[in-house]
Amino acid sequence: MKPKYDNESISSLKGEDRVRKRPAVIFGSDGIDGCIHCVFEILSNAIDEAREGYGNKIIVTKFCDNSIEIEDFGRGIPLDFNKNEQKYNWELLFLELYAGGKYNNHQDANYEYSLGMNGLGLCATQYASEYMNATVKRDGFLYNLKFEKGKNIGNLTKEIYNKTETGTKIKWKPDNEVFTEINIPNECLILMLKRQAVINSSVVFCLRFETEKNSYNEQKFYYKNGIVDYVDEIGGKDLICSSKFFKHEAMVQDHEEKPEYKLKIDAAMAFTTKNQIIEYYHNSSFLEHGGVPEKAVKNAFVFQFDFFLKKLGKYNKNESKINFMDIEENLILVVSSFSNVTSYENQTKKSISNKGILDEMIKFFKHNLEVFFLENPVDAEKIAMRILINKRSREDADRMKQNIKKKLSTNLDLSTRVAKFVDCRTKDLDIRELFIVEGDSALGACKQARDPNFQAIIPIRGKILNCLKADYAKILKNEIIIDLIKVLGCGAVIGKNDKKISNFNIKSLKWNKIILCTDADVDGFQIRTLLLTMIYKLAPDLMNLGKVFIAESPLYEINTKNQTYFAYNEAEKDEFLKKIKNEKFTIQRSKGLGENEPDMMSLTTMNPKTRRLIKILSQDIKQTAQIFDVLLGENLDGRKKYITKYGKFFLNELDVS
Repeated sequence: MKPKYDNESISSLKGEDRVRKRPAVIFGSDGIDGCIHCVFEILSNAIDEAREGYGNKIIVTKFCDNSIEIEDFGRGIPLDFNKNEQKYNWELLFLELYAGGKYNNHQDANYEYSLGMNGLGLCATQYASEYMNATVKRDGFLYNLKFEKGKNIGNLTKEIYNKTETGTKIKWKPDNEVFTEINIPNECLILMLKRQAVINSSVVFCLRFETEKNSYNEQKFYYKNGIVDYVDEIGGKDLICSSKFFKHEAMVQDHEEKPEYKLKIDAAMAFTTKNQIIEYYHNSSFLEHGGVPEKAVKNAFVFQFDFFLKKLGKYNKNESKINFMDIEENLILVVSSFSNVTSYENQTKKSISNKGILDEMIKFFKHNLEVFFLENPVDAEKIAMRILINKRSREDADRMKQNIKKKLSTNLDLSTRVAKFVDCRTKDLDIRELFIVEGDSALGACKQARDPNFQAIIPIRGKILNCLKADYAKILKNEIIIDLIKVLGCGAVIGKNDKKISNFNIKSLKWNKIILCTDADVDGFQIRTLLLTMIYKLAPDLMNLGKVFIAESPLYEINTKNQTYFAYNEAEKDEFLKKIKNEKFTIQRSKGLGENEPDMMSLTTMNPKTRRLIKILSQDIKQTAQIFDVLLGENLDGRKKYITKYGKFFLNELDVS
C-alpha cells in the first residue's frame, strides 16, 4: 500500500544534506564531472586572490587516495568573528550556502573581477567531502579547521604565527557516498591548470601528482604573454599570418534601468591551415557552452568577412553568403573577458547571458576586424579567399550528403534482421546493454555468460574500416558498420554537426550502455580503437553522453587450491603474488575471450557487480579530434612525431616474439 500523501509528507533538506543528497544541483553531476567541478570551485578562490595581486603561485596536488590539496599565497581567508553577521566567518564560509565576500564587486574593491561569486563553492565542496582540512595564515596567526562529512570537528584552532607569509591551504577528499566516482583523471587536472595559466598570465600554476608516499611528479604551467603565447603555440608553423591581439575596456549595462558595470575584453586571433580552435573564457571560467561571447563572434565575423568579400567582388552572381562554419575552419581565437557583474547560466559557469556584454563584444569585434582588413589588406584577402573556398567545398559536400541521405533512407532499414545479433528480453532502455564482441568464438562465450534479460551481443568480423580516412560513401558500403548502425538504432550523423540532413536521433538509441569487448592484445586494442573511431565520426553524441564503455579484460589468471585471482595489470599481479606467496599457485596469461569459460566471462566481463568497465569520456572534443587525426587520420607527419616521442612507452605491450 502506498504511503499517505498529506501535510506531513513535505520536508526540507537541512545542513550538509542540501548538497550530499542532491550534489548534481550544485556541481552539475554526481559523477566524475562533479568532482572536477569541486576542484574548480576551490581553485577559483585561489585565482581570485592572485588576480587581485596577492600571491603569484598556486599549487594543486592530487594524492594517491584521490584527495586534492590547493594552496595559494594570498591574504588568507578571514575566519574570525563577523560583527555584522554575528557569527564566525569560518561558520559562514564552510557551513552556510550563499555566504561570501564577492556579492558587491561593482561597489567595492575587494575583488574587481571574481570567478567565485555565488558563495556556494567552498561550502558545497566541504559538504560533499569525506573530509576537509583548512589551514590559513593571516594577521600573524595560524588557523586550522577540520570537517568530516559536512560537519565541523573541534571548532577553530588559532595560534600565533611569527612568519610573514600568508595564504590558504585546503585539502579534501570527495566522498564516495556523494559521488559515484572520485578518481579524477590526471588529464582533466592538466587541462584545467593549463587553461588557467593561459588566462592568468601573472600566475604560475604547479600541478603535483603523488606517485608514492611523499614522492611527487610535478608540472608547471605559465604563459608570460597569456593568450597570445597560447595562440602562437597552437598555430605553430601553420599560421597564414601572424597572430593579432585586441583589448578593450568599457562600462556597459544590461538594461537602461539597471546600473552600469565594468567590462574588459582581451582577444587573440590567428588564421591557420590546420589546428583550428576557438575558446571563450569569462572571469577565468572556460565557457564550454559559450553563450554571449560565441554569439558576438559569430555575428561580427560573418558580417565583416561577408562585407569584405562583397567589397572585393569575389562572390559569383546569385551566390549565397558565407556562414561561420566557413570561417572557423581556419580560425584560432581565444577570447578572455572579465566583468564585475556576470549572469552565469548556473553554478557550473559554462555560459554567460549578459546583454550588455553581447552588445559591446559585437561592436568590439566588428571594429577590430575592420581595422585588421585596412592594415593587412594582402593577408585579409588571402584569408577571405580561403573562407570562400571553404564555403564552396561545404556546399558541394552538402549536395553529396543529400544523395547519401537518400541512400540511407533506402538501404538502412533499422527493422532488417542483423545476422548473428543476439537481442535481450527487456524493453527497458534504462538497463539494456549491448556488447560488441570480437568474432564468433567470443560470441559463444559471451552468450553463455550474459544475463539474457538485459544483455545483448553482436559479433564483428575482424578489423572494421578506418572511418576517419574513408569518405561517407565508402563507409556506408561496409556491411559491418551498417549492421552496427542498425543495431544501435540511433542512425548516423552524415557530416560533422550537420543537423539538417542527418538522420541521427539520440532518442532512437536502443541501449543504456554500449560496451566494447575485445581481446587484451594488440589486435584487440586496434579493433577497439577502430570501433571508437567509428562512433566518434558517425555518432559522437554517444561519447558526449557517456554511453560508450570498454570491458576491461584481465591480463593474468592466478589459481590457488581454493581461489582464482584475476589481475588486470602488472601491479595487481604483483600484489596477488605477495598475498599468496606461501601457497602453491599457477599463473597464466589470460586467454582470448573465445577461449574463456562462461563462469569466468560472467565474473570478469559481464556481471555488473564484478566486472570492470572503462567509461569513454569526451571532455574536450577538439582535443579528441586532434588525437584521432594523429593516430588514424591523414596527419602522417604528426603520427611520426607522436610515435618518436611516445612509442617507447608502448613497446612492452607489443608481441614481438
